[in-house]
Amino acid sequence: MRKLENKELERKSVADFKEAEKTPLIIMLDDIRSLHNIGSVFRTADAFLIEKIYLCGITAIPPNKEIHKTALGATETVTWEYQKDVLSVIEKLKQEQTAVYAVEQVEKAVFLQDFKVESNRKYALVFGNEVYGVSQKAIELCDGAIEIQQLGTKHSLNISVSAGIVVWDLFQKMKY
Repeated sequence: MRKLENKELERKSVADFKEAEKTPLIIMLDDIRSLHNIGSVFRTADAFLIEKIYLCGITAIPPNKEIHKTALGATETVTWEYQKDVLSVIEKLKQEQTAVYAVEQVEKAVFLQDFKVESNRKYALVFGNEVYGVSQKAIELCDGAIEIQQLGTKHSLNISVSAGIVVWDLFQKMKY
């Protein structure tokens, strides 16, 4: 077994990325404080050809040196938009027939491993503040909630880790 060199990985150019068919998945980051978390989510979105990221509330926007440190150029490939109010974005997406789910620990949440995706359906995921999570008002507007089952002593994961886990899971359910 030999480690592959970057030139062997057949990565897309920025132009190819822009033209590629996107995974019908939208990420909403609401009141995310950590610039490194934001950049990391951009990188995950790039890796799985995510359609769009909405940056809401106090979430910082590119260009930003600290976001760039972890995004490594993904802010140039992934389509993103800033909207002050996450509630407006949720309502807009629902009007467009997008299924909107909070990634949060709430009553009646569906564990990620049990979440079923419908073919030909677009999904949006709301990720909330590192301390307070997704706001109750946003949860009430969502079609439901997805929870990552955790078995240890901690009851939360870093936002960028949560995004990576959920995006990968939905991506593989949609594509494979």
